Amino acid sequence: MVKKMLPFTRPTIDEETIQGVAEVLRSGWLASGPKVAEFEAALSRYLGGRPVRTQTSATASMEMALLACGIGEGDEVITPAMSFVATANVIMRVRARPVFVDVGLDSRNIDFEQVEAAITPRTRAILPVHFAGLPVNMDRLYDIAKRHGLRVIEDAAHAIGSAWKGRRIGSFGDLVCFSFHPNKNMTTIEGGAVSGGSAEEVKALELHRWHGQMKIPGGVDTLFAGGKANLSDVAARVGLGQLARLEEFNARRRQLVARYFSLWSDDPAVRLPERGTGGEAEDHSWHVFAPLLPLGQLKITRPQFIEAMAQRDIAVGLHYPAIHLFSAYRALGYREGQFPNAERIGRETITLPLFPAMELNDVDRVVAAVNEITTGARL
Repeated sequence: MVKKMLPFTRPTIDEETIQGVAEVLRSGWLASGPKVAEFEAALSRYLGGRPVRTQTSATASMEMALLACGIGEGDEVITPAMSFVATANVIMRVRARPVFVDVGLDSRNIDFEQVEAAITPRTRAILPVHFAGLPVNMDRLYDIAKRHGLRVIEDAAHAIGSAWKGRRIGSFGDLVCFSFHPNKNMTTIEGGAVSGGSAEEVKALELHRWHGQMKIPGGVDTLFAGGKANLSDVAARVGLGQLARLEEFNARRRQLVARYFSLWSDDPAVRLPERGTGGEAEDHSWHVFAPLLPLGQLKITRPQFIEAMAQRDIAVGLHYPAIHLFSAYRALGYREGQFPNAERIGRETITLPLFPAMELNDVDRVVAAVNEITTGARL
């Protein structure tokens, strides 16, 4: 029997959502309208009543959050060297300088000891990442920010549904940015959102996503050269259906991850990610499951490992190459050897299948394939 290809991620879209999208398409109102307002209100309720404004991507959300805070040329923003490159790109796009620090090898989250050491008179903000949905130490983060008078823009692209000490990420803190890309825990096809901010900053987010324009009596005025990143009603309707099932989706992810951990509990070769306060605890949304391969003990390369998995009809991903080693950031003076944990993760990480529609026996199949390949390739 031919096995069906197992993707490393796949969104779950139910029939009710599909029908809801059809209704929006028939309504004649496709761009930002009543469904966007409804989706923002639903997100706000989910996050404890905080203001929420949506954008077309988390990248746009982070860039506009930086702009709303007045961060720009000559400023420095501290951020981890290991994340998706968008986390640093947005800092560059507002003409500030990304100041990289290393991450924990198992948590993949920002090293706060290095954050403290990296602060200079030009530092304006910290931009941490809740990697895979594991919250950073929020007490430590906001203590540092308060003592040094810094803004915090949280990259919570992985962390919708995660919590710190019983409080959902995005329900407190400074500005918190989420992603609703199709590979995330919930999707709007493409989309993002910012939670929090003062009334002035929320207004700035609205202006930045729509050309810097505001309504005035008898027309509109353009206050500055803003961009365009407004979510569509079609996307918002998908988001409403997804948000209604988010807790269900995340609970299933935790079950699948618990299975991964149980099967690898006695295997020292594959380095597993940090579990937080517990593999099935509600603090961790488990956006991805990305162990480190024991490449130093194997006679195959990571590309060869990926190909071997593909031959077994299992797709994998990579989360993520170290940002400072990309050409755009080497041009700023960053070099190999500065952030060893980020670099090791970039070399050795492998993202295994994890999505709500998976079965437990899919996890068994993945673990068996990894073990078969690594055992056969031992030096």
